[in-house]
Amino acid sequence: MSVDVARGTGGRTCLAVDIGGTKMVAGLVTDEGEVVLRRQVPTRRDVTATELFDLLAGAVDEVLAAAGPRPAPVVVGVGCGGPMAPGGTEVSPLNIPAWRAFGLLEHLRAHTGLPTFVDNDAKALALGEGWVGAAAGVDDYLAMVVSTGVGGGIVLDGRLLDGAGGNAGHIGHVVVVPDGRRCVCGGVGCLEAEASGTAIAAVTGRPASEASDAVRRRTGTLVGRAVASVANLLDLRLALVAGSVALGYGEVFFAAARDEIDRLARLEYSRGTVIAPGGLGADGPLVGAAAVGWRGVSAADHRDPRR
Repeated sequence: MSVDVARGTGGRTCLAVDIGGTKMVAGLVTDEGEVVLRRQVPTRRDVTATELFDLLAGAVDEVLAAAGPRPAPVVVGVGCGGPMAPGGTEVSPLNIPAWRAFGLLEHLRAHTGLPTFVDNDAKALALGEGWVGAAAGVDDYLAMVVSTGVGGGIVLDGRLLDGAGGNAGHIGHVVVVPDGRRCVCGGVGCLEAEASGTAIAAVTGRPASEASDAVRRRTGTLVGRAVASVANLLDLRLALVAGSVALGYGEVFFAAARDEIDRLARLEYSRGTVIAPGGLGADGPLVGAAAVGWRGVSAADHRDPRR
């Protein structure tokens, strides 16, 4: 495929950062997609924007200190919940209230002294899956995260879709239940408002991990409904899903999603759309963040006439 991720050029490493609603992870990832170090801190909700960044910076510093004889990172790649400004210059993750129009890119660049690239975490996952995951060699697919929130990234004709502001693919805000729950985005009945871990906990009064089989099936059905809409709209037949809710719910979730896709994706080009777990497992967020970094390096190299 032609998703542009630089790789395999002699032992370089990327400082990869994944920022989610419950945890922030920093790691060291090679240009062949291998995670060799990681450090994790909680995404605290009782701190200021600066204090939250300081927590992240501490994890970054631990990774750099533990790198030892490994090659020092040459780039920082970040996957972060959205929405965000073009180029990731400012981020406003819906599940991180402390960060509104927060200059994450500039903060990390200043802290590390390295070229830094930021993108949506689910778009990052899409890059990673196409690089060394279950979509390697596939030119058209959707990658999703169903976890604390719900996000997505779309690759068409081998290219990651960015959109005018870099927010393309945000499947978490496709409406799946008309007149459903109010979403944190302000809409009603969004997939994130109905099928995210946060929504499930709010409705059931229990952690999403303790949901009944009925809730797990409903969650899969709603995700399948959104995937069918995307398949019908964009002429693709593969959806890869990661995240603690989807992977934790397992076959009950995926069977319900498959049934709903088969019921709703009936056009000749969307019939038979496959939904499956992402291929990167627990490494997916960091590999995806690294793919953002390597994609940025590749783009910069292509702009430089000396390369």
